[in-house]
Amino acid sequence: MRVLVPRERIEQTILVIRGHRVMLDADLAELYGVETKAFNRAVTRNMERFPDDFMFRLAKKEYEDLRCHFGTSRWGGRRYLPYVFTEQGVAMLSSILRSKQAIQVNIAIMRAFVQLRDMIASNKGLADASMSWRRSTMASFV
Repeated sequence: MRVLVPRERIEQTILVIRGHRVMLDADLAELYGVETKAFNRAVTRNMERFPDDFMFRLAKKEYEDLRCHFGTSRWGGRRYLPYVFTEQGVAMLSSILRSKQAIQVNIAIMRAFVQLRDMIASNKGLADASMSWRRSTMASFV
């Protein structure tokens, strides 16, 4: 099966906000091949599927910080603060976006989240081993 979106492209859109790995509504809409306005309309028609730990709206300060970090050309003039979706929220999107492209993109996004989680766990294991080695090395000099 042909890959619609390269994994690297998806990984570049995953951000950490409020301690959660999330994706912006505009990035998701672009990946799914729909306008952000239509994407958000589908989401707001199904708000009961998106509790706060699945999706939340950015605060004005968070949005301004992101715009400064990425530059303003990316988002143009928005009327509303963007929604961001956690991994669980992205999974829930599959229940409201049912095109063939949406299904394939959703699978690719879920795989990217899993790979990111595995990479973080692997690096944590390396960091823990390194710290243990440092402690044992320092103890031998005391």
